[in-house]
Amino acid sequence: MIEANQSINLDFSVQLADGGEKRTCRMADLIRRPTIVSVYMRNNTSNCDKQVQQMQVAAKELDKLGYDLIGLSKDTPGSHLKYACKLELSFPLVSDPEHLFAKATDSLVEKKMYGKTFLGPTRSAYLIDPEGKVLAVLEKVDSARHAEQLRELVER
Repeated sequence: MIEANQSINLDFSVQLADGGEKRTCRMADLIRRPTIVSVYMRNNTSNCDKQVQQMQVAAKELDKLGYDLIGLSKDTPGSHLKYACKLELSFPLVSDPEHLFAKATDSLVEKKMYGKTFLGPTRSAYLIDPEGKVLAVLEKVDSARHAEQLRELVER
């Protein structure tokens, strides 16, 4: 997994769902000021819902402190639009079905579910500056207290 003070290559395309609209953009273009990218697995699942709701709890405070927030999963942009509307999210969601962000952060790991093995991203959060430098990494998200973890991340 990438560590603080390393640079990340964000020159890849993702689908963005924000403000009721979806579009394709470069991941690098989404990082206009220090930004936390919080990776979760899937919309409308118990722990992921908790994580995203905790992100919403922290979003306004992080914005006032000068930080952007992005949620990222493999869900489709259409699913993200419905999810963002349902949860009344104030931050964008990024669709990354090919796990390009996880590959860029070296956080794609082998997982097992129902006896099947597959590759998936870790549930982590990354604080990244506009030049692509990783300022801090939260290696293990605690869904129930993620807002507190995000505050701690920016205080490092």
